[in-house]
Amino acid sequence: MVNEADADYYDMILMDIQMPNMNGYDATRKIRELGGEKAEIPIVAMTANAFEADRKNAYAAGMNGHIAKPIEIPELMEALTRFLG
Repeated sequence: MVNEADADYYDMILMDIQMPNMNGYDATRKIRELGGEKAEIPIVAMTANAFEADRKNAYAAGMNGHIAKPIEIPELMEALTRFLG
């Protein structure tokens, strides 16, 4: 997915934190390191990790938002509206 993080391929990324090959924090950092328009894609964490420290870690990694699982539709809609207009 990091290889396909192209500004005209994705409008927004909903990033899980716990993934098998690379965690969401590291994937976000790699996307941000790509530079240019690719680095500007909004990334929102979607994770069961819902503590304040988890939110801070998401923002520190370069994510733009954090949605805790189980996902509440109004919270998801707010993120979609905020980042996609």
